[in-house]
Amino acid sequence: MANNKEKLFSEFPPVSTEEWMEKITVDLKGADFEKKLVWRTNEGFKVQPFYREEDLQGLDTTTKPGEFPYKRGTKTDNSWFVRQKISAKDVKAANAKALDILNKGVDSLSFCCCKGIPSADGLKQLLQGICADCVELNFSTSPEESLTLAQELVSYFKGNGYDLDKLRGSISYDPMGFMLRKGVEKDLSLALKIMETLAPLKGFRFLTVSAGSLSDSGAYCYQELGYALAWGNEYLRSLTEAGAAADVIAKRIQFNFSVSSNYFMEIAKFRAARMLWAKIVEAYKPECHCSDKPCDGICRCACKMRINATTSRYNQTLFDPYVNLLRSETEAMSAAIAGVDSITVTPFNAAYDKPDDFSERLARNQQLLLKEESHFDKVIDPAGGSYYVENLTEALAEQAWKLFLSVEDEGGMMALIKAGKVQESVNATNAARHEAAAKRKESLLGTNQFPNIKEVSEGRAPKCCGCCKGEENKTIATLDGSRLASQFEELRLATEASGKRPKVFMLTIGNLAMRQARAQFSGNFFGCAGYEIIDNLGFKTVEDGAEAARKAGADIVVLCSSDDEYAEYGPAAFKAVGDSAVFVIAGAPACMEDLKAVGIENYVHIRCNVLETLKDFNNKLGIK
Repeated sequence: MANNKEKLFSEFPPVSTEEWMEKITVDLKGADFEKKLVWRTNEGFKVQPFYREEDLQGLDTTTKPGEFPYKRGTKTDNSWFVRQKISAKDVKAANAKALDILNKGVDSLSFCCCKGIPSADGLKQLLQGICADCVELNFSTSPEESLTLAQELVSYFKGNGYDLDKLRGSISYDPMGFMLRKGVEKDLSLALKIMETLAPLKGFRFLTVSAGSLSDSGAYCYQELGYALAWGNEYLRSLTEAGAAADVIAKRIQFNFSVSSNYFMEIAKFRAARMLWAKIVEAYKPECHCSDKPCDGICRCACKMRINATTSRYNQTLFDPYVNLLRSETEAMSAAIAGVDSITVTPFNAAYDKPDDFSERLARNQQLLLKEESHFDKVIDPAGGSYYVENLTEALAEQAWKLFLSVEDEGGMMALIKAGKVQESVNATNAARHEAAAKRKESLLGTNQFPNIKEVSEGRAPKCCGCCKGEENKTIATLDGSRLASQFEELRLATEASGKRPKVFMLTIGNLAMRQARAQFSGNFFGCAGYEIIDNLGFKTVEDGAEAARKAGADIVVLCSSDDEYAEYGPAAFKAVGDSAVFVIAGAPACMEDLKAVGIENYVHIRCNVLETLKDFNNKLGIK
């Protein structure tokens, strides 16, 4: 077969960046390029509408997967563990569940022991029938109980004759994460003892960076990444100063990230995380003790970041909950493409209910679809070399590194947590994102955009994980874990609880295109509060519309027309509706001041704070 080296599409002449820009400038028809097409990210940098090969200049795109600094991955394949959480409160039930799901595609178990660790007999019962050397075993508990759990596990594995070198898993020892969630000061006093206890289990990690708690409290990607790096560095600095070897410590650290719906940004986040962490560990000059492949004086193996990615709880919604499946699937895709080590998919109903067999099965199968049908485990770092993703990775890394350095300048992660500065920063971001959601600058499908107006909660209510509740005797600030949808859900549940579902009547008249567009906008707007929407094809006169609204029992009448026609229709419709309903105009016409002069006070338009406006309407209608 002939070796054909002809370039694809060689019949087309090359097009320069300048030619592309000239074409774009013409198509913009005088509009500002920066304002129209450049994305100003929350991470603090700009993203261009297109990238070309020349944009890779100065970026390192020559390393391969498995090579330092591991931007393209720490492995030579793209396999990952499918992880599922199990409550270990009832060890017998937890064991039965574990044995069941191990036959359904799960190969990483995460036992939550927050209500107290099992005794020696309890641990035996919990792990009965589980081949510990065939799966990854992970345990989370309080900082105080981590040492005891480590002792029990080592004793159990030795007593059952396991080859300790084949065991893989973790114990979550995370005093800083506990402080962020509970508000009670902790220290790292048990770290060296746990490390000594776990010495026989070389495949077990225990120093946990729970960066996902930041993202689930609204943190932007660069904040989650920057603080995660400082978090891990706190372990390295503190324990090396206490006499431990850097290579030993680094190999005991695990990173738990959350992954949000910002698809390409999340891919870039994990790539940047591995690269930056490798550089941090390298700075400690960890000695190499690898017998299979000696390093060049510095242990490159110790520089590998171990990542578990959990799909976000922050953007989950109580209303239209099956949209959560779409969110978590794209999130799992980001994590898989980015080459993480394990993935936990949060069940779609976790925001309002205890996950059941149905929701957990769907969560498992979401990963299995990516593996077994889409074969995401067969391709390593498919984003590598992408003009866009490579630039996004570098830009995000730069912002996260700035945050990391600022944390170090202020004394490190532990000091900032004790001072409440990390909490203050993340909570401020959460507040800003809630404000953006209220103005629909950040969208939540089914909640603040395109709600299902016929949906009712059917008894669903927001649920808070007990692990995230602050202690009564807390001495420092905690993270605000309120989901992005929480305020809209509170509003809509209040409407339901009132026992009265307000009727919003669209009085459509005049310009066909404008009245339809504004009726659709207004229906979407008021639907966010759970109001009933009554749309109409159009009326010949405002009097006909007002009469129809009275017959329909409307609580709110929205006049939908064009800006040019509001000067005529607005006062007439306002008079025709009278006191029978709250009168609203859809839009912000130039004649607004004139309309206000005749008593028309209510307007809905794209610049409104949707949440505050709907709260005001609830108050007008007597809904508390």
